[in-house]
Amino acid sequence: MSQILRLVLPKGHLEQKVIGLLERIGMGFNFNSRSYRPTCGDPEIAAKMLKPQNIAALVALGRHDCGFTGHDWVVEENADVVELLDLGFDSVRIVVAGPEDPVTAANREERPLVIASEYERITARYIDRRKLNAVFIRTYGATEVLPPEDADLIVDNMSTGSTLHSHRLAIIEELMTSSTRFVANPQALADPWKKEKLDEMCMLMESTLRAEEKVLLEMNAPLECFERLIKDLPCMRAPTISPLYNGEGYAVKIAVPARDVPRLIPRLVAAGARDILEYRLEKIVV
Repeated sequence: MSQILRLVLPKGHLEQKVIGLLERIGMGFNFNSRSYRPTCGDPEIAAKMLKPQNIAALVALGRHDCGFTGHDWVVEENADVVELLDLGFDSVRIVVAGPEDPVTAANREERPLVIASEYERITARYIDRRKLNAVFIRTYGATEVLPPEDADLIVDNMSTGSTLHSHRLAIIEELMTSSTRFVANPQALADPWKKEKLDEMCMLMESTLRAEEKVLLEMNAPLECFERLIKDLPCMRAPTISPLYNGEGYAVKIAVPARDVPRLIPRLVAAGARDILEYRLEKIVV
């Protein structure tokens, strides 16, 4: 009987990003609209869909070998998992925030602060560290609407801060940063077959994510401008160079950050490069 790696996928806003990445490494899924158990094209993978909030704890318990969740939920659940890879998806800051209006913020009787959040443990640690007289209220989304009537402070995640600003809330303290992680159960990593499978997945995902940030530029460099062109040519390590037919110059290939291309191509043309081609990359394995 072949071995099986039990993988849990995030249901919700992370779903398409994670599944899209897995498809790019050759791990496609077939979904039934009513099923939370998609079929993976890799017969060695058994997948299930769950909310990211539950994934860290269930992987830590060994109910699944690996899965995708936010670092914030690993911390919140105090989950004994190994973070194998930071995908960089949904990068957020976990912050303490309260009303911008100092009059509103101070307009309360001598009573415990009410702090609202989805993050019970993270909030409890903040209360303890700051030695606050406070009570915790759990929220189930839309935490930012509670102040000032229903909460004095909130602990919430934010990306741009526009939601907090629209509700006239100001950041009081940043507690941590978070993004999507690929996590595994320590016992799964102790299994040689599962560890090899997880290592392969990490290598392919990391190479795919790396390729998203770069493009391949290919160009011809005439002999008279070759040395000038090659002198300050940006690349990952060293450019790939091969002679052109009849010794008329060289073909040069470089992998560069995609964000640099609009500024780089005019420089290459000015330095004498010709016939410049730009390619999108699928994977970069280093």
